[in-house]
Amino acid sequence: MSEFLLGLRLLFGSGRGNRIRFFLMAAGGSIGVCCLALVLTVPAILHAHDGRTAAREPVTSSKGPADGTLVLERDDAYGSRPFTRVFVAKGTEGAHPVPPGLSRLPAPGEVFVSPRVHELLREAPAAKALLPGREAGVISPAGLAHPDELFAYVGTDGTRIAHEARTLKGFGYDYAPSPAVDPSTLTDVRFALATLVLLPLGIFLSVCARLSAASRMRRLAALRLLGLSRKGTQRVNAAETVVAALLGAVLGLGEYWILNQVMSRAGLPGLRWYPDDGALSLSTVAICLLGCPALAWFVGRKSARDATANPLAVRRTAVPRPPSKWGGLLLLSGLGIVCGFCATGLMGHPANSLGVNALLVVAGVVLTGVGLVLTLPLLSYALASRVARTTQSLTLNLAMRRNEAEPGSTMRVVTGLVLLVYVASLAQGVLIQLEQVTRPEAPVQEYSLSPSALTAQQQRKLADVPDVRAHAVMMNSWIDLNAPGIPDSATAVVATCAQLERMVEYAEGCVDGRVMRLVDPTTGTDPKPGKSYPFRFDGGKGKELNITIPSQRMVINAYSASMIASTALLVPPSALPADARPRDAQLLLASGSDPGQVRSVLDGIAAVAPIAEIELVGLNVQGLEQISVVETLLALGMIMGLVIGVAAFLVSVTDRAVERRSQVTAVTLIGARARTMRAVQCAQVVLPLGIGLALALVSGKLAESSYLITGGGAIRWDVEGIPLLALATTGVLAAAALGSLPLVGRRIDPELIRRD
Repeated sequence: MSEFLLGLRLLFGSGRGNRIRFFLMAAGGSIGVCCLALVLTVPAILHAHDGRTAAREPVTSSKGPADGTLVLERDDAYGSRPFTRVFVAKGTEGAHPVPPGLSRLPAPGEVFVSPRVHELLREAPAAKALLPGREAGVISPAGLAHPDELFAYVGTDGTRIAHEARTLKGFGYDYAPSPAVDPSTLTDVRFALATLVLLPLGIFLSVCARLSAASRMRRLAALRLLGLSRKGTQRVNAAETVVAALLGAVLGLGEYWILNQVMSRAGLPGLRWYPDDGALSLSTVAICLLGCPALAWFVGRKSARDATANPLAVRRTAVPRPPSKWGGLLLLSGLGIVCGFCATGLMGHPANSLGVNALLVVAGVVLTGVGLVLTLPLLSYALASRVARTTQSLTLNLAMRRNEAEPGSTMRVVTGLVLLVYVASLAQGVLIQLEQVTRPEAPVQEYSLSPSALTAQQQRKLADVPDVRAHAVMMNSWIDLNAPGIPDSATAVVATCAQLERMVEYAEGCVDGRVMRLVDPTTGTDPKPGKSYPFRFDGGKGKELNITIPSQRMVINAYSASMIASTALLVPPSALPADARPRDAQLLLASGSDPGQVRSVLDGIAAVAPIAEIELVGLNVQGLEQISVVETLLALGMIMGLVIGVAAFLVSVTDRAVERRSQVTAVTLIGARARTMRAVQCAQVVLPLGIGLALALVSGKLAESSYLITGGGAIRWDVEGIPLLALATTGVLAAAALGSLPLVGRRIDPELIRRD
């Protein structure tokens, strides 16, 4: 304990510079702990969402008492968001189970709504048609997945839902039928967050623990020469590193608490939660308060090894030993794994992500990232030694000799930036993989609506909704159910040639104004010419049109998840009677399959026809919502990775500026010009950083390709992402060059070179 107290006295009594560095360590550590707490809490937020969803799920049975409570659940879409309505008909006898968030079941004619539905009913009065009855109350947070959920309990009479409803036994399941993120997708998200955040975070916390390393090692060496034992010297060092890490952990947890309160109320795109969902758990607090000081102790113990083992060499600034080559072995091991997976893709037999391959991919990515960081000092030392022996430039000679003497000092500045480029490449691969899994394969998304629930004016407005590229009417022929044998029917699409061409992948042979026979070689659709099919329309008897399949054909190639694939005829709008409304028909709209366009079209449909039932062909609204949640989580991870990388650079460059002042002042007093010194400082950072960034770019693309190959998607080589990464690399080099300039000031203070 006496050594620990001595360390604290030396810390706070050794000048303003040391105190500033101490608080800089604590501030940097707090940023890292805040990001760590956020990453650790994301699964808890999703688990709380799924837990409340599972707790309110009705438990039903097909058989029950005649006077039992009946329940019927409807999952519809209102715009681009799911709208869940639970119709409840209370029984006359027995106990009535109550779902979470309600104090009682709604009576017939009563409606309990979520707060967002309560606001929606005031903003869009037409939505009241979805909720027959009067609003009797608001559902509490215990019965909602998130604050913006569209959810309602509708009380009704048992006779209205008896033909579809089931008998209610209770509420609550052990699992969520519709999780916020699918388990397979959640695995990819966890891998992405671990790579984007936790890997840079470990490096950043290590950087914070080694600030002002040179001056601290000289102080520890002096104590060792005065007779302090090795363990005592390490305890003195722990007084600064561990206390700074502990203070940073406490500050970081406080920063996270404030961030959780703000973000939970403001919300993120596609992701909302209650403040209690993001509350710090005991495990998260323990990891932050124990793990970060433990990491600081480990890093401090390793950095103080030379001061305790050979203090005289530290005090006299002896020539340091070359960096260890073990980091290069880790890098080669990681690259060997990822290159092996890349080779399977080149040979046409791509490896999958099942079994041991899943662990190997993660191990390859992590080993490559860690090895990249540990190899940078060795590369910097080798580059500095070679350039210093061969160059005739004073600027390069000064810069490389300093890097040769202290390769780790410069690497603490550039490590965060190098890792940022490596992680950015991996982020591109994760986004590509998730897009292939969650988005439809076809570039066209179709929306099916019933024309019987729409007026003619609404149908015209729906065709003009932004991002809708084409519209058509799908009508089925009339079938006589009393006729003997298997009835034959045909489906016709009412559209112009231009409209149909925008809804299929390929079309040839269309003639405007004529009925065409549709032939799709990919599906084998080829109706026989000469057969007639009756199509009936609303408006009384006699509203019937017989259409004969013509011999003239139109060859099309419809998308796999398209309703056009089952059609036999193309009927021009001019061939129908005036104001014709087919009886058995669907209004079909088409847009791009990008989730942003899909959400835009769904919101546009809700603005025109708020109570219309929309069927997304080949896609569901829950899946669309999952895409939004995943994109938000990945964007959050990339933002945190960027913050950590930039923070590591700023903290390191600030510490380096303070620590190198005496050396810069000494060389300046000898006669070096300020312009020369600025060029020296810039070269010390830019040259090793350039090598590190080039290695990060290559290794990052290899790791990304191995991830895409084992993912089994269509895209295996992300060539389009290279220009963006190259541009980011150039920006990182420019930022590092600018950040090294403040090391040389205009005023020279000879006091800085006084012996300590």
